[in-house]
Amino acid sequence: MVNITHKSSTLRIAIATGIVKVSKHETIDAIKNRKVPKGDIFEFSRAAGLLACKKTYEVIPDCHPLPVEFTSITYEINELEITIRVEVHTVYKTGVEVEAMHGVAVTALTMYDMLKPIDQQVEILNIKLLEKKGGKTDIKYAYPENIHIAVITCSDSISKGIGDDKSGAIIIENLKKHHLMVACQKVIADDFETIQHAVKQLVADEYQLIIFTGGTGLSPRDVTPDAIKPLIDREVPGVMEAARAYGQQRTPYAMLSRGIAGFIGNSLVITLPGSPKGAAESMQAIFPYILHIFKVKEGVKHD
Repeated sequence: MVNITHKSSTLRIAIATGIVKVSKHETIDAIKNRKVPKGDIFEFSRAAGLLACKKTYEVIPDCHPLPVEFTSITYEINELEITIRVEVHTVYKTGVEVEAMHGVAVTALTMYDMLKPIDQQVEILNIKLLEKKGGKTDIKYAYPENIHIAVITCSDSISKGIGDDKSGAIIIENLKKHHLMVACQKVIADDFETIQHAVKQLVADEYQLIIFTGGTGLSPRDVTPDAIKPLIDREVPGVMEAARAYGQQRTPYAMLSRGIAGFIGNSLVITLPGSPKGAAESMQAIFPYILHIFKVKEGVKHD
């Protein structure tokens, strides 16, 4: 089973369709008039389809158990064909397209089973995914073409040559996955004036995205948010709220992070934890979604 623990929950929607084709109009008449010997095929097959959507993970080995929070099964009769339409919604880390198609398949099979005593030539045709929404599908437009990026690590020990800059490396690697390159990487001490000088210089150099890692905790030398907050013109509190909420699902200590985010002039400044794990989880929580900010600033609107 694919690991989805790093993903964020979003609204996921899938719509699938399929066709049950009968061989004679008498079968359609029996369906419409509820004269099928085994019962009302629409009601029986709808119940079976609903159960199929909920139980997909039990029969498809690589599917994850997920909360199916809405399912709709509808039918349309056209000559000798009955089109089945299944729509499934969830708020989760992975999509529901297999659930929707499984729902169509079981609905169709139930109809086949109920109709075979009166029609030996019933066919099931064209089960397919009609539409899916949510996750990466909805954020393809969010990738800006070029962003001038700087990654700054705040650490007394690493700035003295003691240890490796693991958090900075993790952030840079994560950015590469989103086709973003870092133009400036530095390590500086956990010092109020040094941090302020660094961010002012980067803003003056017109870096559009400045990511600080380290100094967001509660030790006496953790002063990154304190140094940067007075310089922020326009705070974007939801960024770090999202990062903390994501982290809180993985460790209770995430609530202790004091990271902030906002604009200084035209530069978006983000302060992430200094631990490699905290930096990685924060990047997973806010990227690539945060890149939409740059489209918004350009005046680009999307539904």
